[in-house]
Amino acid sequence: DSLLLEAGFLAVLVAPLRLLRWGSPAWRPHDGVTFWGVRWLLFRLMFASGVVKLTSRCPTWWGLTALTYHYESQCIPTPGAWLAHQLPVWFQKLSVVATYVIEVAVPLLFFAPLRRLRLFAFYCQVGRGLLGQGVGPAPGLELVGCPVSAVLCPPAPAATGQWGGPGRALSPLLAPAWPPSLGSVLATLLELSTYGLLLYWTVHYFGLEVNWDKKLLDSKVAFTYHEFTTWLRTVTLPLVGVAFLSLSWEILVAMYRCACVPGCFWKLWATLQWAIMATATVGLFAVSLVPFTYIDHESNGKLWPGIHQMFGAVERFQVVNSYGLFRRMTGVGGRPEVILEGSYDGHSWT
Repeated sequence: DSLLLEAGFLAVLVAPLRLLRWGSPAWRPHDGVTFWGVRWLLFRLMFASGVVKLTSRCPTWWGLTALTYHYESQCIPTPGAWLAHQLPVWFQKLSVVATYVIEVAVPLLFFAPLRRLRLFAFYCQVGRGLLGQGVGPAPGLELVGCPVSAVLCPPAPAATGQWGGPGRALSPLLAPAWPPSLGSVLATLLELSTYGLLLYWTVHYFGLEVNWDKKLLDSKVAFTYHEFTTWLRTVTLPLVGVAFLSLSWEILVAMYRCACVPGCFWKLWATLQWAIMATATVGLFAVSLVPFTYIDHESNGKLWPGIHQMFGAVERFQVVNSYGLFRRMTGVGGRPEVILEGSYDGHSWT
């Protein structure tokens, strides 16, 4: 419910309400700023959901065995969940590793300078949502969470396209020129380096090792709770800084787009809309820092007191919230079942 409330409020800013030029399909100069707010929501949703699985100290998440219970202990198991439950344990553990990578590491790429990296993060999130839809509870969280996540995902790759509309940003790429420019070479090297580091960290921190005798892939958590909380304390506020720089860039680009609008009146009108939407987005970003830093209380205490006061003023409206899906795995002690018995004589029960 809180996710729907926050996403619904952001939709008010993203919605193409045009007091002038009714029906115009033009890509508005400030759209990159408002869509950034949706991207920030998706980042907080996924990153916090991955972090709380480890900060909760749940033995199944730390032992990578959570999915050996999840498929049969969820509220309404589906045929897909039954099939997933039959998979070998080593594959279930590898799936938990993939969950950590997609929820903790990949969301950082939402703010990557390269569009291809943002597209990679987008496809990872949508793929996770579709798999969750196939084996998740129905009707349950996945029927709400996965479609909302899929709807929130498009701004990650699309909202940073060139001014002229999302259609231009998503148009097929033309044949690359040869020889490639220095910029394209550096971009390709950065992209390949990112994938390489992501793979290396996954293998290193989850002890991935091929067992040739048993023909399986062993995995284990190769870090301690203290090491993880130290890392979390180290990166929480820098992540806020990265997000602020990303938002500042979107605001500056939108301001430049306003200056490029032809006509003095339309230039002023675009600038007015930009000022209103940028102020609203910056305000939402500021108050969202309080629930976001709930993942690390020390970082939460370092926030400017004025931000806490702003959050306290709007907290009752739930326009910004904290998240953390599946903090602890349920059904570890067995799936509880309700058994109804009846008797006609009080002695023989059916």
